[in-house]
Amino acid sequence: MNINRLIFPGFWFGKTSYEEAVELARRGVGGFCIYGGTVQSMRELVHDLRAQSPLEHLFICADYEDGLGKWIEGMPWVLSNLAVGASGSEEIAYQKGLTLARAAQTVGVDWIFAPVLDLCDEPQNPIVNTRSFAARPQLAARLGVALCRGLTDGGVLNSIKHFPGHGQTKQDSHLGLPVLQRSLLQLQEKELIPFCQALPVADSVMIGHLLLPDLDPQNPASLSRAVMTDLLKNKLGFGGLVLTDALCMKAIGDEKQAALQALQAGAHILLAAENSLALSDFLQTQKGLEPFVLVSEKLQNELITRLHAPSKNALSETQFNTRYCANCAVWLGEKITLTPEKEISYLELGNEENFAAQTFLAALRTNGIKVKKYNGSKADILLAVSFSNYKAFKGHINLSKQEQQVLAQAAANSKQSVFISFGSPFGSEKTDGLSARLFCFSPASEMQICAASILLGKQTAQGTLPF
Repeated sequence: MNINRLIFPGFWFGKTSYEEAVELARRGVGGFCIYGGTVQSMRELVHDLRAQSPLEHLFICADYEDGLGKWIEGMPWVLSNLAVGASGSEEIAYQKGLTLARAAQTVGVDWIFAPVLDLCDEPQNPIVNTRSFAARPQLAARLGVALCRGLTDGGVLNSIKHFPGHGQTKQDSHLGLPVLQRSLLQLQEKELIPFCQALPVADSVMIGHLLLPDLDPQNPASLSRAVMTDLLKNKLGFGGLVLTDALCMKAIGDEKQAALQALQAGAHILLAAENSLALSDFLQTQKGLEPFVLVSEKLQNELITRLHAPSKNALSETQFNTRYCANCAVWLGEKITLTPEKEISYLELGNEENFAAQTFLAALRTNGIKVKKYNGSKADILLAVSFSNYKAFKGHINLSKQEQQVLAQAAANSKQSVFISFGSPFGSEKTDGLSARLFCFSPASEMQICAASILLGKQTAQGTLPF
């Protein structure tokens, strides 16, 4: 028995000490959740950690919800869950699971913390948004189950999150503790539906850092026996592995005491503490943890037996995106088709660091469309493009009030205007004067090319809003 099996440290390239990670591997931690890096550095790290671990199998986990692109620079993105939700297709969700599994395995990851089953029913939620499948529980449930099956057939483990669902909150749990004012009956009628339907195909359940006063007025769900044991295990009958959301998040206070409380409440894995070495030292001084370790080891060993070679062929990220982009895009408003003789102005809003619309603009220009940067002058057609999206520790999402004002003024200066979102679909709904909206839900290069094709009249957006 090794108490360190309870710990799954986070490893952030450029921040985490390699020597400390190796020391933790030698101590026998159950796995690592890795963020960032390059393909080569990921492979080298995974090799080194597994070589130093005394375990038969060291789990390598990652938040590859939308492929490697969010975490590994230069790698492709996979269409977001909200894009899949717009398609309404279980086959597309299943194929996404296969594609995510294929991509993860190229860098040694065998456990993807996905899918997100929170509902997309609060536009101001700064951390769910495009990670969710839908606002409608049954749609989110269907697609979530299909994606889980795809991950399984692709040969990796899944984790449904963030139980019991915090789509309705407006607080980023990386920065503080969200509060969800929902009774158990209300949860059963809405938030819990995707989780309940996905439990039979779930390898694990990740508990969210959020407070549900009606269930437990004192403790966040991730530290609550009422949520983890009474609700998830006893009432809903889940007998599998339960893990906390990252302990380094600011929603739970002192992580050593939080770790103890999480174990006593029913968690089996303590994920991504801010100082996992200190947590390891601390746990070894505590009495009475043996039963928790034995249960965790048993459940981890059961998961090892579920890992297998992929049973189905998977599309590459590019193949998946190209095949399904049009199914996942949504057009609202009047029909607008770009032609070379029209004056086209381009306005970029909510730019998210590495995202810019070079691919989108290049696809237009390749087809003879002249696009000039919006400078306040009148134009035949305005293309207002947003990449605003979720980001941990950011605390906000969507267009700012100033950006909304710029958008409204630019739309008023143009004969026709299209708001094109490659991220959050919210933020333009209160803007008067827009002729149309094109929701793409993803910054993937193939989706940018598809958006250009839709504007050129070569493809049709086939999706419907899933909220």
